[in-house]
Amino acid sequence: MTHSPTRPQARAQITVPPAHPMVMLLGSGDSLLRVIETAFPAVDIHVRGNEISATGDAADVALVQRLFDEMVLVLRTGLPMTEDAVERSIAMLRANGDGGDGGETPAEVLTQNILSSRGRTIRPKTLNQKRYVDAIDRHTIVFGIGPAGTGKTYLAMAKAVQALQSKQVSRIILTRPAVEAGERLGFLPGTLFDKIDPYLRPLYDALHDMLDPDSIPRLMAAGTIEVAPLAYMRGRTLNDAFIILDEAQNTSAEQMKMFLTRLGFDSKIVVTGDVTQVDLPSGTKSGLRQVQEILQDVEDVHFSRLTSEDVVRHKLVGRIVDAYEKYDHAQGPTGRNGK
Repeated sequence: MTHSPTRPQARAQITVPPAHPMVMLLGSGDSLLRVIETAFPAVDIHVRGNEISATGDAADVALVQRLFDEMVLVLRTGLPMTEDAVERSIAMLRANGDGGDGGETPAEVLTQNILSSRGRTIRPKTLNQKRYVDAIDRHTIVFGIGPAGTGKTYLAMAKAVQALQSKQVSRIILTRPAVEAGERLGFLPGTLFDKIDPYLRPLYDALHDMLDPDSIPRLMAAGTIEVAPLAYMRGRTLNDAFIILDEAQNTSAEQMKMFLTRLGFDSKIVVTGDVTQVDLPSGTKSGLRQVQEILQDVEDVHFSRLTSEDVVRHKLVGRIVDAYEKYDHAQGPTGRNGK
């Protein structure tokens, strides 16, 4: 491999502790090593026994060394490394420049447990997700704003279940504006529960990931967990509760104010939404767009912004989000969702 003479070269030697088999670090069939080599084409990586050498562009060699150090730290906690985790670790280190004192490390992000349930543990997967989760701990009202697939609702619900289980709150309230059904709920067949159920189904699905499914009807019957349209919040004061407003881009300015002023004592509110996916009638301003201007400087209110880089669904979802953002930008204010 030829290297540009204008960039400083370096060589690093990494010794892997014998407690961690190399296959765990390099992946089955060297799958993890291939991810690293693809990400750092200006670095030659050689493995011999438990020694890894990296030679090439000095800045990249430093990142590769930091990356292997972080991977070892993750393995030390008993968690496996995956190709996805390696790619996210590389992105985090690059975002921190040389991987030095730039805030949280990949190992800190990837090993933070939010909730363990039914044989699986929910953790943040990106730096922004960790900061979002930490903000929920520190602030009374948190807005999680970002595109589909960034985990903004899922992580908020995991924090709500954690707060309920640790008795920080006595109930969870999950709500959405029933905008797609609009005022036409009466035209749908069945009871009120049947009518709102399809719209609120994503919230139930997330609950089923986090709690014993058999316990959910009992918790809902007792009022410990409430899933209801936003209109049901009017006139109430919500004390000792963890309240999540999902799909908040579809609230009007009046609905957003109504919801936020439901906050009672010993409660926490998380508002999630995607300002690029507004389904309100033309001429109605999104309450989520407006509230950013109004509450940006209010103490104990925090705005966490997630991007396509935080999408934790299939990789293609992130590319789709980026493509739509590019298209919307090219269309200008009169384009898709220009209201």
